[in-house]
Amino acid sequence: MRTRRRTGGVRCGGGVPQRRRGLVQRRAQLKDEVHVLKRDDLVEYISQGCRPKEEWRIGTEHEKFAFRLSDRKRADYSDIRQMLNKLCKEFSWDPIMEGENIIGATLEGQSVTLEPGGQLELSGAPLRTLQETCAETQSHLHQMKSIAAEQGIAFLGLGFDPSSTFPECPMMPKNRYNIMKAYMPTRGNLGHDMMFRSCTIQVNLDFESEEDMVRKARASLALQPVATALFANSPLKEGKLTGYQSYRRRVWDDVDPDRCGYLPWIFEEGFGFERYVDYALSVPMYFVYRNGRYIDVSGQSFGDFMKGNLSALPGEVATMKDWEDHLTTIFPEIRLKRFLEMRGADGGPWDMICALPAFWVGLLYDEQALGEAEELVSSWTAKDRLLMQQNVAKEGLKLKCVGGGGAPTTMQELAKEVLRISAGGLERRGYNEVDFLDKLNCIAGRGQSQAEDLMSKYTNLWNGNIDPIFVTQYGL
Repeated sequence: MRTRRRTGGVRCGGGVPQRRRGLVQRRAQLKDEVHVLKRDDLVEYISQGCRPKEEWRIGTEHEKFAFRLSDRKRADYSDIRQMLNKLCKEFSWDPIMEGENIIGATLEGQSVTLEPGGQLELSGAPLRTLQETCAETQSHLHQMKSIAAEQGIAFLGLGFDPSSTFPECPMMPKNRYNIMKAYMPTRGNLGHDMMFRSCTIQVNLDFESEEDMVRKARASLALQPVATALFANSPLKEGKLTGYQSYRRRVWDDVDPDRCGYLPWIFEEGFGFERYVDYALSVPMYFVYRNGRYIDVSGQSFGDFMKGNLSALPGEVATMKDWEDHLTTIFPEIRLKRFLEMRGADGGPWDMICALPAFWVGLLYDEQALGEAEELVSSWTAKDRLLMQQNVAKEGLKLKCVGGGGAPTTMQELAKEVLRISAGGLERRGYNEVDFLDKLNCIAGRGQSQAEDLMSKYTNLWNGNIDPIFVTQYGL
């Protein structure tokens, strides 16, 4: 294991700073009293995510839309409740309940949960190889599709609902979503679109040290537009073309500036665990979970909560579980918890679900590949990075941008180079995982995204009728 440099004043794993040891001892003495969280506690919580390379794992998440084939309408909660109950009964999953409502299921480190509009999400178990990840995905889709078929329901793998208006979207009985739904319009114009009409694929990856986290965060944030371009798959809204290849990505630009989007300060000197904690503390809260219910504290400060100054809970102080919950309500392009989340890809079919973790694992889990990725982006200016972030949703692989050395190029050529680096990283891992990049290599080679394929079919084959989308390869 390489030496761990203290990038932001905090060491990983067992390296608790001297200034914290007295507090740890006092905790043991005062264990029966309420512990008032300090900023150091929040930093230490994230630092505990550090783990040696041999323990690194891959956690893949994907969302999908459920539609009734009879009327092309989104499955409502009664449909989804029936599916979840069958999942538990027929495949031995354990139900997740909120009051009397089933809102998900768990099995062996996996969970199936509901997004606000009934999008079903699989949060996969932490797995060692991409083969295991893809097998998990295939097993999940086989189970869900067999259950859904009995109810006349099909799943769509797209980044944005191609047909439903917002009033046509169902609302799931999860109380936290009531709070978010009310608060979103106070901060942006497209928050409800994000909640009810978008789907994504994500991958969660580990880091060895604070320095390793910083390197991975910077490389992945710089290259996030490449993933957005390769996975762009949401050109339609309410049956019409939007002018964007990833309308899902466009939506995120107008959700909530406090908690969403691009974080340019990640590239600044001194970025580390402490800087991210300060950012998270600056993000207003949504809710506090107490005694089985969600309490609306939207817009209030977690820092005030730590001091016992929330008006809805006077005198009550935040716990570490509250901090964990708060971190889940922050939605930047990459998100730091006890691992790093890559959040820039549209939802897609099963081979793209497998391709996203392959893309990032190849880049970030191999030292040589990470170094090559860092070298590729090292000459990019803040303006270069911002241009890609702001324009990739519309232009995709056609975007004029910068490549290695800052030379002008296209996103297509940049994607080819990034995929070459990723393939090298996967090859050196030694698990025969390179084939999971095949679909991405095809997209980059042709210079045409899934979104562009869909746009062409919509215009040239379907004559502006989106019904065929429900019975083509866009179904999962």
